[in-house]
Amino acid sequence: MQPHSSHQGNLIPPESSSSNQQPLAPKLPRPILDNIFAFPPNRETLGGTAYIIVGNSGNLLIDCPSWNETNEQFLKGKGGVSELFITHRSAIAKALEIQSTFGCPILVQEQEAYLLPGLELKPFQRELSINPNSHAIWTPGHSPGSSCLYYQNAGGVLFSGRHLLPNRQGEPMPLRTSKTFHWSRQIRNVESLISRFTPENLRYICPGANTGFLRGKGFIDQAYNRLLEFP
Repeated sequence: MQPHSSHQGNLIPPESSSSNQQPLAPKLPRPILDNIFAFPPNRETLGGTAYIIVGNSGNLLIDCPSWNETNEQFLKGKGGVSELFITHRSAIAKALEIQSTFGCPILVQEQEAYLLPGLELKPFQRELSINPNSHAIWTPGHSPGSSCLYYQNAGGVLFSGRHLLPNRQGEPMPLRTSKTFHWSRQIRNVESLISRFTPENLRYICPGANTGFLRGKGFIDQAYNRLLEFP
């Protein structure tokens, strides 16, 4: 399957920032791969990028996009949300509002579940088969319950949350920050992903942040081979 092409918007002239200018409407999610849409970065999740996989048996939302009228109507137009998957604690944001609107259960690794009291959850320990095409994998390190979602269609897509992020050159890397929970465990889980996949079943990575470093593509291609370059 071929990725959708993306288009660069026109630059806004300086005078557009004057006080009498109407604020710009929120951008729509954009298609990046067959049946996969990326939402604009969400300020509430520190610039996190959420995704949705649109399927005939239901739509799987990965992390929380900005909760505004544009995104809500987009999701309703696609048939709603069947399940919401949270890759790590900082991606929770408006999970309550999303569940209240669509009645969808929230899939989350059990060590992050306490952050969602009173909500309908499907916590998992190490792995979870969500549907025939989608599988959750616990990859702790960035946070105790950091997890990735693997989607086997389109040549294999790994939604990596903040476990793997593009660096300034667009290469997938574990990035150590002041909030990193356990760095050596995070490194081991990168190695476990390399052992688990092959070039034939891991073609793309869709990271949960730093998507500006992807130069408009919306994904990291040749994903497995690029992971092998990690020292």
